[in-house]
Amino acid sequence: MSIPEYDFVIIGSGPTGMWAAITARQHDLSVLVLDEQPTAGGQIFRNIEHLETYRNSDFRKLGPEYIPAGRLIKRFRACGAAYLPERSVWDMDNELIIRVTTPGGGRNNSPSAFKARRILVATGAMERPMPLPGWTLPGVMACTSVDVLFKSSGLLPDCPVVLAGCGPLLLSVANRLLAEGVVISALLDTTPKKALLKAIPYLPAALRAPQYLFKGAGMLLKLKWAGIPVHTGIEYIKAEGKNRLERVRFKSKGRTQTTAADLLLLHHGLVPNFQITSLLGCEHKWYDRQRYWEPVLDKWGNTSVEGVMVAGDCGRVSGSKVSELKGQMAALEAARAVGAISGTERDKLASSVRAELGKHQAPRPFIDQLFKPRLSLIVPEDEDTLVCRCEEVTVGELRRAVRLGAHSPDRVKAMTRTGMGLCQGRMCGLTAAEIIADELNCSPADVGYQRVRTPVKPITLEQLVNSG
Repeated sequence: MSIPEYDFVIIGSGPTGMWAAITARQHDLSVLVLDEQPTAGGQIFRNIEHLETYRNSDFRKLGPEYIPAGRLIKRFRACGAAYLPERSVWDMDNELIIRVTTPGGGRNNSPSAFKARRILVATGAMERPMPLPGWTLPGVMACTSVDVLFKSSGLLPDCPVVLAGCGPLLLSVANRLLAEGVVISALLDTTPKKALLKAIPYLPAALRAPQYLFKGAGMLLKLKWAGIPVHTGIEYIKAEGKNRLERVRFKSKGRTQTTAADLLLLHHGLVPNFQITSLLGCEHKWYDRQRYWEPVLDKWGNTSVEGVMVAGDCGRVSGSKVSELKGQMAALEAARAVGAISGTERDKLASSVRAELGKHQAPRPFIDQLFKPRLSLIVPEDEDTLVCRCEEVTVGELRRAVRLGAHSPDRVKAMTRTGMGLCQGRMCGLTAAEIIADELNCSPADVGYQRVRTPVKPITLEQLVNSG
């Protein structure tokens, strides 16, 4: 069976992928969009089509920024790009052949492989794991899980909630819960004490797009006016309980306190989803301000691997508006690369997009410095804390492996099985590298990241056979 070929294959149908598809189709490129979710919108605009049509009251509660999202999805649907939801990319090679899982395990004659002239990786960001003592107890969840449950099914917590961590998304979820009448027992703010002082030099540039600062300040004020206890300077958090979460113990400004809790929501920022670019051998660099790896990109989104591009939060976490604009830039570059437009025409078409992009990117250094993750919560002190939940590997086991001579993530992986489970290191890779670096007293940039291998996502033997 011949492999279908497209000018431009986009992995991800979030804001980046949709705008890239729309822009590429304007220049008559053949476009395929692949996404593992059942509907377009990505994580931020998850299930928006259904919400707008069947749960309009919930849709309006999401905020005014979601109204353009509904229009964007309609434009994407009408742009002429081929769109295949429920496809997880599990393999890709430097010949730009992409292999995906298919609904029904490949028995429905749907193609399981595609070839591209250009590929855009637009897989977005994922929540940074926040390993702490007791984080595997029932009642401890990632903050984004509440967002997913509300958008997907309209579900909300029916018990008092404690939120812990830092970052704009934590504030956004707290405000949504507050608006829905959910009781918030406490907010444990892990932002380092001197973070604001260190962020001040970036404030003048951030004022180019003051709406982001006003939005953040407004969210903080709403929590304050609601009388929610906000504990700042959190250095340590422990979830406690016999068979499920019962209380949260935390250390703030040198003082240990305890609060009763039925549900603890954790959020320590977002990090790029860079599994695919790692699989392809793209060059990456360490972004110390937010402590994650990101692919090395030129101004158009080209990686170090010919034909492979990246745009949106899987390049650097910058928010939905920046992602949309970078998707347009990448599509214009793809159109030039396949010969649909000239370099001069690309530059002319991109000039207004680039100006808008600069404005929306301006606040990011301030935001990233302000919400820099606290190192003491990235590298857990308690050696019994699980790091790799799939293989049940603890902090202590990782440290002992390093002391025995395993000085790289791959050596530690071989010795302890860290990263060999179903998530293939997505939930433990960053933490493992941080612990290795801490044990060796160096930067994670010197340690590196574990090698990503096929399959990127778990697949069945039947899917492997049907992949051709």
